[in-house]
Amino acid sequence: MGMTSVFNFSVLPGFSITSCDNNNNNKQPRSFSYSSSSSSSSLVRKVQSINSNNDHSTVLVPSDSDPETLISNELASSLLGKNGRNPNNTTNNGRVAVPVVTNKDKKNDDNINNNNNNIREKVKQVVLENLWDDGYGTQSVKDYLGAAKDMIKPDGGPPRWFTPLDCSQPLIKDPPLLFFLPGLDGVGLGLILHHKTIGKVFDVRCLHIPVYDRTPFPELVKLVEETLRLEHALSPNKPIYLVGDSFGGCLALALAARNPNIDLVVILSNPATSFNRSNLQPLFPLLENLPDELHRTVPYLLSFIMGDPMKMAMVTIEKKLPPVEAYEQLSNTLIGLLPALSGLSDIIPKETLVWKLKLLSSASAYTNSRLHAVKAEVLVLASGKDYMLPSADEAQRLHRVLKNCTVRYFKDNGHTLLLEDGINLLTVIKSTCKYRRSRKLDMVLDFLPPSKSEYNQAFEGMVGLLRYAASSVMFSTLQDGTIVKGLAGVPSEGPVLLVGYHMLVGLELFSLVEEFLKEKRILVHGIAHPDLFSGKLETSLNEFSMMDWLKVFGAVPVSGPNLFRLLQRKSHVLLYPGGAREALHYKGEEYKLFWPKQQEFVRMAARFGATIVPFGVVGEDDLVELVLDYNDLMQIPIVNDYVKDMASQAERIRDETDGEVANQALFIPGILPKVPGRLYYFFGKPIQTKGRELELKDKGKANELYLEVKSEVERNIAYLLKKREEDPYRNILDRTLYQLLQSSSSDIPTFEP
Repeated sequence: MGMTSVFNFSVLPGFSITSCDNNNNNKQPRSFSYSSSSSSSSLVRKVQSINSNNDHSTVLVPSDSDPETLISNELASSLLGKNGRNPNNTTNNGRVAVPVVTNKDKKNDDNINNNNNNIREKVKQVVLENLWDDGYGTQSVKDYLGAAKDMIKPDGGPPRWFTPLDCSQPLIKDPPLLFFLPGLDGVGLGLILHHKTIGKVFDVRCLHIPVYDRTPFPELVKLVEETLRLEHALSPNKPIYLVGDSFGGCLALALAARNPNIDLVVILSNPATSFNRSNLQPLFPLLENLPDELHRTVPYLLSFIMGDPMKMAMVTIEKKLPPVEAYEQLSNTLIGLLPALSGLSDIIPKETLVWKLKLLSSASAYTNSRLHAVKAEVLVLASGKDYMLPSADEAQRLHRVLKNCTVRYFKDNGHTLLLEDGINLLTVIKSTCKYRRSRKLDMVLDFLPPSKSEYNQAFEGMVGLLRYAASSVMFSTLQDGTIVKGLAGVPSEGPVLLVGYHMLVGLELFSLVEEFLKEKRILVHGIAHPDLFSGKLETSLNEFSMMDWLKVFGAVPVSGPNLFRLLQRKSHVLLYPGGAREALHYKGEEYKLFWPKQQEFVRMAARFGATIVPFGVVGEDDLVELVLDYNDLMQIPIVNDYVKDMASQAERIRDETDGEVANQALFIPGILPKVPGRLYYFFGKPIQTKGRELELKDKGKANELYLEVKSEVERNIAYLLKKREEDPYRNILDRTLYQLLQSSSSDIPTFEP
């Protein structure tokens, strides 16, 4: 059997892609039908026939220069000669025929691979920076419908792979491979809202199943499996991601069950493994007998059953718009979307719909009988308003049945989750610690910095109310001892170790991270308790939460190796020596430090010449009131058993056997909000350790510096507690009045340092 044929060339408007079967005596080309004069044809870069046994396939590439085909033509020239012609000097109406050689011609195959590698070296690898533009929110369902219209033209060809042009040049070196397995439509464009985002950090391949293809499910599994095993053989130490949407979820799980020894990360969006329990089951037999003239209404009905039109329309609407303007844009988008839905009847004609429903039934039965064999990492994305499948119940079932399954529940979304607003697939992958480039996850080396859209969603959506209520104020200290408002005193060049007081339930975290990103464009990596990452706190219907956002914005589990790697990479690291004991303190213990006896971080900082910046923060007593602490909870029947159980399962991160810091029982304190005051941060004078590594190897010297940092944190807290009494805008009512009289965007004054 010949190797699957792959080619890596841009497909531009007006150009077709054909594949010739060398076993076909008539040498008739088999068209892949991605030729179109519309802009949507530029979606496709790679195409791969997944069931061809041909010796060669042929790509037709325009021979004239074009910026978007620069790499293609360079590769064509290297393969065909400097004159741009193939060895036989054959051309086809201004296009050069480029053979893509399979394993039957090993020598040429090696030449192609070498030339591909040389060209990739010439493509500049761009390092992702903080607040990079991920492109999320620039595509919508309307783009999906327009692109699908071009891709569904009958060509008689088999299922095949393609790579959208938005995914054609990943910015990450040696990215993992991601296969997208489509839902009922089969088009393969179900990730169109996410192409620009995932295309920067994954090598993306999308499966296209032609409208009139009738490949049975077991055969489809084998065809996709052939490509999966080939890619695994080429890169055995890299994970392969399978993103399955609805029907594609069945396909992904079936592949995982059949290939337990391949390192797979399976992501399921409302998987159709629950198809036999669908509330629409009684209606499906009626579709087969529906008159043809009525079928054109079925896609309209399905579109409202499968997705939330409002959430689909809101994808491209800017969240900062005033309500009236946002409503106007939403209305216009909905009006433009409804006529485009007529294309659904072409994507899923009557006979295809009947076939796909039978295929779904077969796929569900096939996959459910093999779930016991799935060993892969699985992430299930489940919708609360899925009117086609009982996806919430199915997520809970899969969480119980599968060995390594994480769930994220989106209660306000419909079946077509990946085409709706508020779901950034890459954000979900990052927040669940699923992004990695090797067999083992490295929380530091595999970390992807937050994008601009993630920043906006987190700090304007999730924590917008806290931001408004806290109205945080930052002060820092220059090298000459001058105290200034803002973060000018904190070094911009790393490595920097920010060491300070951990406020009740970490109330200070979000404002601190936001201000560093906003003012200095620096991401602060927080060192967090391992239980936030271990999955012990996961449930069968976990919603996307604040804990997820902490991971997106750089939190890593506390450990020596992680601190080592962060300082080695010259990062800004946020360290709380008091840890959970401070963040979960008891009544009357606010602003009291609970630090361990050992100077845990000093010698590590000195090894990398890190700058230590001690800081204090106050304001928790102006925001919330602690009504139930650990001692109170232990007095409540049933609740105390829950607290004990949580404490017994918590990972111990220190070997301290005595002292307050050893008492790190994890629990959820009872707190009530107050009329908000204000959060104040004070970063002390930076302490240099560069050049002091030999000196600080001495335990006595290291302990002196450790105590100096601790004393500085205490002085900073005392300074803020005193100075905040001078702030005329400490109360939210005074701040609100100030903004009404000035402007909502005005920087609210505070005390003079």
